[in-house]
Amino acid sequence: MQELSDLNEILRKECGNRGLRLTSKRVQIMLCLMASKKSLSAYELIDLCEENYGESIPPITVYRVLEFFEEQNMVHKLQTMNKFVACAHIDCQNSHPRAQFLICSECQKVEELAISSIEIDKVEQEAKKIGFVLKKPQLEMEGVCTKCAEKKSG
Repeated sequence: MQELSDLNEILRKECGNRGLRLTSKRVQIMLCLMASKKSLSAYELIDLCEENYGESIPPITVYRVLEFFEEQNMVHKLQTMNKFVACAHIDCQNSHPRAQFLICSECQKVEELAISSIEIDKVEQEAKKIGFVLKKPQLEMEGVCTKCAEKKSG
């Protein structure tokens, strides 16, 4: 896991490049999310911010901050879990393919995949053929990470 100071530097640099205003609450919430390897709910973020920064942030503020960063493609909402994860490519200026995720059903670890846009375009084309228009072509696939699989077999 990257050091908190490294994550803070990445966050501040990327927000500066995009001309985004960073408040202390935005920084606290994003650093907690960036430091975590698993998805977090808004209430888990509230607890982490209180634990790490000694400040209780109201739920509505957490949701607004998450929405702000989601609009910037710096945070992704996992629809199947109603949780959030920091973009694995936070400093790439949104040039990465659409977000796709592997989620461990045991430990809740989340890994972001880089499936090519061409492959996702094929899914969109097939959906159109059967009368669907994809609003948000985000795939969330559940599995078991290697670490949890080894625990189960060991």
